[in-house]
Amino acid sequence: MESLNNHELIEEKPSEPRRARPLMMVVSAPSGAGKSTLCNRLVAEFPNVIYSVSCTTRAPRGDEQDTVHYYFMTKKEFKERIKNGEFLEHAKVHGNFYGTLEDTVLYAMDEGNHVLLDIDVQGAAQLRDSLVRLDPRNPIRRGFTDIFISPPSTEELEKRLIGRGTDGERVIKKRLQNAKEEMEHASKYSFQIVNDDLETAYADFKTVILSAMGQS
Repeated sequence: MESLNNHELIEEKPSEPRRARPLMMVVSAPSGAGKSTLCNRLVAEFPNVIYSVSCTTRAPRGDEQDTVHYYFMTKKEFKERIKNGEFLEHAKVHGNFYGTLEDTVLYAMDEGNHVLLDIDVQGAAQLRDSLVRLDPRNPIRRGFTDIFISPPSTEELEKRLIGRGTDGERVIKKRLQNAKEEMEHASKYSFQIVNDDLETAYADFKTVILSAMGQS
């Protein structure tokens, strides 16, 4: 009777799918470029992509809940955390502080989530500076991905801002000036997407994210 080798008696088990590397995704864009639409669509499609919960010293508005919409804290506590180097980025806007805590992002990533930060170019620059002080093995540093969303032109951006019907001529003019200044920083981002057609832009956006996750 013919004998069988041991390896012939053992059925090969299918390999488990590789777990996607947790990302910290920073997305910036001028007002009216479609950033919020693209980010909201990504979060709706992928349950493990979540928005980062920021800290603020302003009072809650309406139905806002602590730890859900923001981490609400006093100015004294916020400044103490700045002093301790706990923020990846922070800014003072209209008299109130806003910022992203390193621990908040790390906790979400440890839970297997990809963290999405909808943030301006100044905040993104602070985050890049923060990466330098982090250990190369830190999940935030390893998973950092930054994307800039641009309109096809300033003329098209102006049409979109006017079409929204929410701002007066003076505000629109200011937004356009800010947009020109923000777009000068686009080359500092690892990826740049032009939102000319929403479906095409979202497909490009998703391709970048899946590639960064290692699922392309």
